[in-house]
Amino acid sequence: MPQLTWLRPDSLAFPDHDRALAEPEGLLAAGGDLSPERLIRAYSEGIFPWYQDGQPLLWWSPDPRTVLRPGNLHVSRSMQKFMRKAKLEITLDRSFAEVISACSQPRDYTDSTWITDEMQLAYCHLHRLGFAHSVEVWEDGNLVGGLYGVAMGKVFFGESMFSRRSNTSKAAFVFLVRQLERWGYELIDCQMPTEHLFSLGAESIRRADFVRQLRQLCPAPNIDLWRGDEL
Repeated sequence: MPQLTWLRPDSLAFPDHDRALAEPEGLLAAGGDLSPERLIRAYSEGIFPWYQDGQPLLWWSPDPRTVLRPGNLHVSRSMQKFMRKAKLEITLDRSFAEVISACSQPRDYTDSTWITDEMQLAYCHLHRLGFAHSVEVWEDGNLVGGLYGVAMGKVFFGESMFSRRSNTSKAAFVFLVRQLERWGYELIDCQMPTEHLFSLGAESIRRADFVRQLRQLCPAPNIDLWRGDEL
């Protein structure tokens, strides 16, 4: 039976994916840090951090993996109507820190958050380095929804989203997927399955297939199709 691997502080190496635990599903390793080098290494291998205050830093590689191919995006008629009629402005990378802070706020179903202060600082650093990005939805100059994630190679790794008005996080996601398709991205990592994601066209694939695709789509961290300056 696989045992949880503790990462060495002097090494960026992660264990093989098949060493992930079955319970809790996908837990691969613990420890390490949130340095840009380790985060970039983790994402390029299909691994992401998730933990709550009071826990050690935990790293995950669930099986199966939920992904969306941009060309498979499904937008319902009601959502299309909402996006046509709502007076919203959608931007990229205008207010990353504000977006990740909003994503960290308590939700209706829980008071806890995994987007700790340490996590926010780490991803803001990744944003300054050009790897982490945000989508903002504005209404009358107020931030009402958005999302953030990491872009590497031809893959966007989604992390979290928020809404202060109904449908605004979904609007951010639809806008992002359409833009990523125009830029030539081939895969969006949604991490864990939800009915909401499946309704938008997401699917679950085997972890081995996901990792194999990453080797082709993320051959090097400096290959990035994100071109926010074009908007």
